[in-house]
Amino acid sequence: MRTECGFYSPDLTECFQMSLLSWFPSIYLWIAFPLYFLYLKRSNRGYIMMSLLNRVKTVVGVILWIVCWTDLFSSFHELQQGTVLSPLFFVTPLVVGITMLLATFLIQYERLRGVQSSGVLFVFWLLSVLCAIVRFRSKILKGGITDKLRFTTFCISFALIVIELLLSCFNEKAPLFSSVDTDPNPCPEPSAGFLSTITFWWFTSMAIKGYKNPLESKDLWSLNKRDTSDVIVPNLLKEWEREKAKATYSKSPSAAEANHVDGAPEEAEVLLSEQPKAKQPSFLRALLRSFGPYFLIGSAYKLLQDLITFVNPVLLRMLISFTKQKGVPTWWGFALSFLMFSCAVLQTLILHQHFQYCFVTGMNLRTGITGAIYRKSLVITNAAKRSSTVGEIVNLMSVDAQRFQDLTTFLNMLWSAPLQIILALYFLWQNLGPSVLAGVAVMVLLIPLNAAIVMKTRAFQVEQMQYKDSRIKLMNEILNGIKVLKLYAWENSFKDKVLEIRQKELNVLRKMAYLGALSTVAWTSAPFLVALTSFAVYVMVDENNVLDAEKAFVSLSLFNILRFPLNMLPQVISSVAQASVSLKRIQQFLSHDELDPDVVDRKNTAAGHINLMVPQGSLLAVVGHVGCGKSSLVCALLGEMEKLEGEISILGSVAYVPQQAWIQNATLRDNILFGQPYNECKYRAVLDACALTPDLDVLPGGDMTEIGEKGINLSGGQRQRVSLARALYNDADVYLLDDPLSAVDAHVAKHIFDKVIGPEGKLAGKTRILVTHGISFLPQVNNILVMVEGSVSEMGSYQDLLKQNGAFAEFLRNYALEDITEEDEEEEPFPEDALSNHIDMVDNEPSVNEARRQFIRQISVISADSENPRKMSVRMRRCSERKHVELPPEKKRDQGEKLIQAEKAETGRVKLKVFWEYTRAVGPLLSIFICFLYGCQNAASIGANIWLSQWTNDALDNRTEENKHMRVGVYASLGILQGILVLICSFTLNLGGIAAARKLHSGLLENKFHTPQSFYDTTPIGRIINRFSKDIYVIDEVLPSTVLMFLGTFFSSMSTMIVIISSTPIFAVVIAPLALIYFFVQRFYVATSRQLKRLESVSRSPIYSHFSETITGTSVIRAFGRHNAFVLLSDLKVDENQKSCYPGIVSNRWLGVRIEFIGNCIVLFAALFAVIGKDSLSPGLVGLSVSYALQVTMSLNWMVRMTSDLESNIVAVERVKEYSETETEAPWDVEDKKPPPEWPQTGKVEFLNYSVRYREGLDLVLKNLTLSIKGGEKIGIVGRTGAGKSSMTLCLFRLLEAASGEITVDGVKISEIGLHDLRSKLTIIPQEPVLFSGDLRMNLDPFEKYSDDEVWRALELSHLKKFVANHPSKLNLECTEGGENLSVGQRQLVCLARALLRKTRILILDEATAAIDLETDDLIQSTIRTQFEDCTVFTIAHRLNTIMDYTRVLVLDKGRIAEFDTPANLIAQKGIFYGMAKDAGLAS
Repeated sequence: MRTECGFYSPDLTECFQMSLLSWFPSIYLWIAFPLYFLYLKRSNRGYIMMSLLNRVKTVVGVILWIVCWTDLFSSFHELQQGTVLSPLFFVTPLVVGITMLLATFLIQYERLRGVQSSGVLFVFWLLSVLCAIVRFRSKILKGGITDKLRFTTFCISFALIVIELLLSCFNEKAPLFSSVDTDPNPCPEPSAGFLSTITFWWFTSMAIKGYKNPLESKDLWSLNKRDTSDVIVPNLLKEWEREKAKATYSKSPSAAEANHVDGAPEEAEVLLSEQPKAKQPSFLRALLRSFGPYFLIGSAYKLLQDLITFVNPVLLRMLISFTKQKGVPTWWGFALSFLMFSCAVLQTLILHQHFQYCFVTGMNLRTGITGAIYRKSLVITNAAKRSSTVGEIVNLMSVDAQRFQDLTTFLNMLWSAPLQIILALYFLWQNLGPSVLAGVAVMVLLIPLNAAIVMKTRAFQVEQMQYKDSRIKLMNEILNGIKVLKLYAWENSFKDKVLEIRQKELNVLRKMAYLGALSTVAWTSAPFLVALTSFAVYVMVDENNVLDAEKAFVSLSLFNILRFPLNMLPQVISSVAQASVSLKRIQQFLSHDELDPDVVDRKNTAAGHINLMVPQGSLLAVVGHVGCGKSSLVCALLGEMEKLEGEISILGSVAYVPQQAWIQNATLRDNILFGQPYNECKYRAVLDACALTPDLDVLPGGDMTEIGEKGINLSGGQRQRVSLARALYNDADVYLLDDPLSAVDAHVAKHIFDKVIGPEGKLAGKTRILVTHGISFLPQVNNILVMVEGSVSEMGSYQDLLKQNGAFAEFLRNYALEDITEEDEEEEPFPEDALSNHIDMVDNEPSVNEARRQFIRQISVISADSENPRKMSVRMRRCSERKHVELPPEKKRDQGEKLIQAEKAETGRVKLKVFWEYTRAVGPLLSIFICFLYGCQNAASIGANIWLSQWTNDALDNRTEENKHMRVGVYASLGILQGILVLICSFTLNLGGIAAARKLHSGLLENKFHTPQSFYDTTPIGRIINRFSKDIYVIDEVLPSTVLMFLGTFFSSMSTMIVIISSTPIFAVVIAPLALIYFFVQRFYVATSRQLKRLESVSRSPIYSHFSETITGTSVIRAFGRHNAFVLLSDLKVDENQKSCYPGIVSNRWLGVRIEFIGNCIVLFAALFAVIGKDSLSPGLVGLSVSYALQVTMSLNWMVRMTSDLESNIVAVERVKEYSETETEAPWDVEDKKPPPEWPQTGKVEFLNYSVRYREGLDLVLKNLTLSIKGGEKIGIVGRTGAGKSSMTLCLFRLLEAASGEITVDGVKISEIGLHDLRSKLTIIPQEPVLFSGDLRMNLDPFEKYSDDEVWRALELSHLKKFVANHPSKLNLECTEGGENLSVGQRQLVCLARALLRKTRILILDEATAAIDLETDDLIQSTIRTQFEDCTVFTIAHRLNTIMDYTRVLVLDKGRIAEFDTPANLIAQKGIFYGMAKDAGLAS
């Protein structure tokens, strides 16, 4: 094709230029047109108004067409003149002209379909310009213009094509009626131009914003419509419904065929049972249908990228052969350099498009699966719900959905890896012939090694997870029961238990580190070993085989390509395996039975054979013993039970109050409104009726107070009343009330019955079904239904049933006794009971309970002492340093009054101090040694490659024979040295990491045991647990590997620079500007991506907490018909999370394109300088520097990622440090002040001017108490809620430190001795019994101080001996978490047994309110009277009859001593105590 101009100025023939070169862009456009046209027809985004840009484009297009046809007509004209022309002169202008018309048509059609910037046309104009440049050049080279007209038209069209290319870089306006106008913060992506899209330029604005100041959630763009839950979830569910329909359709005929089986009946049965199972609906198919098409676009990009990857080694070969030959023109070298560059750039752009598609698919998968699971969880039956715990369902959402997201990233590797391997082997075979097989054999052998390591690591991971889980579980219990541990001085025993588990965990981690080091070696040395074996075999097999630079370095670059797919394949396969397990679990959950929405006929009632008719507007009470099916009856009415037979019909809407109040994590007002519009007058009336008004005065923000998860900052009674208020406000026709009065105090119950439920209440005239235990209300109801063992035993009015003298009369006799005592319990008039801190403490969630009680204590303490209910803002001294979240204006007022301040997310750069902390934990010397090892390892690697380039230069001087063996030997030893260094490196690093993890964890643990109680009152346990689980996990496993990767990439990038500079020193000039760009991009990226990660993790937890909240409250949500509102809410939360997830994905693409561009520039300059200095360079060095440059892109890219990961992960160290340095309580042992071992001998307690406050800045709780108690006295402490009763006991244990004054016990000042010395000499039976999981023996005596006989004796005295002796495991009886497997009464007795074992001179008894029945209470009281006869006993009394025979009674009022004397004298004084006794019926 070259003309005669000679080799030095290349040119193409006129013929070729006129034909293929001119047609090439046209061919491209016509091939692309049909597909593109179909695509445009299907996607309509609204049309764009004609703009100036559009008009210019169209006009230019038309002119181009005219110019082409001018050529055509001139050709016809010449033909008429008789000039002989080749057919090309007619065909080419015709083809090009029609193509220009097509382009003009597309410009307009795109405008009508709302396309703002066209990729297809951009590529077309680009190709046209490139082809025109070639023709233009050859026209100029020719000189002398022969054909004036054609030259003129060519110049005009060339200019016009360039104009079109420039114009197509700009964007059109947004289409009419698009969301851009309405959306406050739209994502710039849909409106971005083609160039902007492929380079991700549109993201730059966010990168700059994130760099200037930390991003906040308001800066995030809205999601694209196609990524929102509204679009994705219904789409997925539609496909899933189709699958289910197909499955049920294919199930039915198979059973029919099975009936035609002759032979034994069993056979038929077997077939019957097997056959219908044949077809389960496949969730996978639904996923593929929903997300497959979009994902395939990504796969197409991947295919392109794989093919382009192999162009560069070919170009490298040409470049090396170019440097060898003398007298080759330099333009050829430059052309090769620029080809390599453009190839690499193209590869970068395509690769990142592929990743973008994959990641977005992954994100959509997660949205879809999460949405599907959430919707399903609202409608599954109770049986299905019981088959999986809340935790498991939440796991489906968090873990399993996440697995799918992670899988999509690399799913394409399943076909792409084999393709790359085959191609690489093909090129290698061409290069080295059969000796490649030796290298491949090494690779294949390494695969099982890697697989074995992975399997083993996985096994270790499972083991380590088990230890971690048990450690977290133990920590959770310790933190929930921390108060009890402090009171009993048991911290050391539990600390040892935690450290023992931790030690096992670290041992497993160490084993994992050994394996990790091995796999790192396999990963880094593999390419080297492969190269070594291939080259050695190649050289040794045949005398004529000469290893020259071309063969060596091209093979090396191909081996490097091979390395990625070989390592990825096992990983992809294992994550496919994991995802398939997840798929099964999700599919199983989504196939659970659903509740039939038509079980209850809502237009026009029956539990085990119940026939029951409730007239409209009447009040029916349902009574019966525990477990007789009362709640099941209510569930049946709601349609929550599976219906066996019969029918249920309810007229009108339903409101439901469950037995266990369900409270959302929202404001109190939102809890009551529950989605109804707010009506001030109605709302106030509801609050009054439900006795909530006094509570609002106490809560810090009134009805705008944020209620914690599960209603943690409300007492049981308050929660029940809020639940009732919700039903009342909802104004339904039928009210189902499942025992709403059990959790509230007697007088409150009376108030609610009168004001709400009873004949005079707000609900009079509505149909009400009330399940109740309260007998006092029964005379006032219309009908009573008595249930026994799941069926109705009798029904009628109160009078009728009494006359029948059946089950009901017996029930009355049992309960009447208890009801009377219940009436006496309350010692205060109604309004004082702001926080009903009494009977409502019964609750079956011990962990929540403990935390809640501390809350209530604080709230009640504060409320009692303050005229101003806003004092709550002091709850957190540290709130001032925490950043406030912006609230909408109407909520501004209670900004400071949130009970628990939001956890502060760190912003800005991580301080160097944190890195120094971590280095210190690893060990500074060890850290320096590790860096030194890395340097050595890279030196060995460079050495090996330089040796290789020297070896290849032997080929030029024909010295190959004499030193073949030496060359191979040295090359091998350098490589092996590198392998050994890597092993040592990675191993020392991991050991350092483990040492750091041990130090940081033990520091945290140590501090948390020494932290004062007040810290636990203001810090949610979840936040502390988070430090022990998430942050310690990061320090254990994530940080060491991140550091490893970071150091690895950093050193390999450095070594690349060194190699290129040493071979072509001029390269140093380019490094400065490139490094500068690199630094800028890296800073922008790290700042933005770190903040995006933080926002993502902050917005992720609300999804799961809302989900677990929903699962626990499904029946309420369904009863009130709020199903859709909750689905919407969940979608909103998911979308909110994806809003920070999406920019996170794009930020990685944005970074990738820019960093790889820098890498590609390095390749370009390395090649250019090699071409320029080709006379002074050996081909070996050229090969060395360019093949190093080809690898650098990967290292640079990873280095930025690792920097960013390192910064995100090192935050864990900062967080752990923050909690390891909180202030501590007094020392446990003070050596020089140790009291004598037999202290206290008499048990004499004195308070001198004693005052105390809960925390700095709060009011005093006890004010100037002075009293003296002789040894052996029995003291009852009484007073209203918040009078300081509990605080007094806490002061004795120094859980609260004195603000002023002294307490002495037997003359020893308790403030001077160590806390353990003090606490081990006092005994408390706390109000709420706390047990730890472990055996009973450990719960009684964790230090194993006592013999078995003593333990049995204590059990006998606490009336537990019979129960324990009858149990098969005796003292080793396992207690579950919180002692759930014992009844509350038994737990209380266990606490009594603890006290009996310790038997100290001073006993404090914080009387359990309603946690136990009267019988247990009497047992405890009598045991205490006999066993602790000679001890000093303090009892905080709620039931006055227990303390009437005490020596003296102390009446507290607002933190001061109101009365202190014998009970008889106090009654005679007619003071506060007399009033209480009178209320309780103990004084006339």
